[in-house]
Amino acid sequence: MKQKLKKTYRKLYRHFGPQGWWPARTPFEVMVGAILTQNTSWQNVERAIANLKRARVLSWKRMLRLNDRALARLIRPAGYYNIKTRRLKNFLHFFQERYSGDLRRMKKGGTSRLRQELLGVNGIGPETADSILLYALHKPVFVIDAYTRRWMVRHGLAAPQLLYEDLQKIFMEGLPADTALFNEYHALIVRLGKEYCRKTKEKCAICPLRDEKH
Repeated sequence: MKQKLKKTYRKLYRHFGPQGWWPARTPFEVMVGAILTQNTSWQNVERAIANLKRARVLSWKRMLRLNDRALARLIRPAGYYNIKTRRLKNFLHFFQERYSGDLRRMKKGGTSRLRQELLGVNGIGPETADSILLYALHKPVFVIDAYTRRWMVRHGLAAPQLLYEDLQKIFMEGLPADTALFNEYHALIVRLGKEYCRKTKEKCAICPLRDEKH
């Protein structure tokens, strides 16, 4: 499995090149984006983020001061805006109460403890927590998403019923604990899923991993 994962990474990197993911200017923007991207496309998240920037409220203090209706209106393009407003506010309260809004202080925390804290925030599940850990806090945690699961199942690397943690364990045990590697690898899988290994109308015949499929 280790060799398989490394070979796949090399093929994807040669085919797509570096992805420069996560597309955000600040770690806080990454955190907000990780919550907004739940059940929606990244294009919609970008529109919501742009609204927050235009309103000059893309900071934890300013967002926390916004009433729920105003915040929901700004993030409306991301969909499920009332639910996501509550989830954002839950995270913002946690960030304030646990870390006083200090990202540097938060980054000093151990990965396991930070993960448990994030999972304790209502509305933050494993994928969102791990996205925050990897892309905002630069912790070596591999993110599992629908693209990753689809590719692994189709290529016989995992059974469909495996849980998030089981899939994550395959990467965490099969690769060096390298934040940059995890970042790039996950981004490449997302690119693969969007362009070739799609949910429907997949392009297996021209996929860069077509020789790897069992």
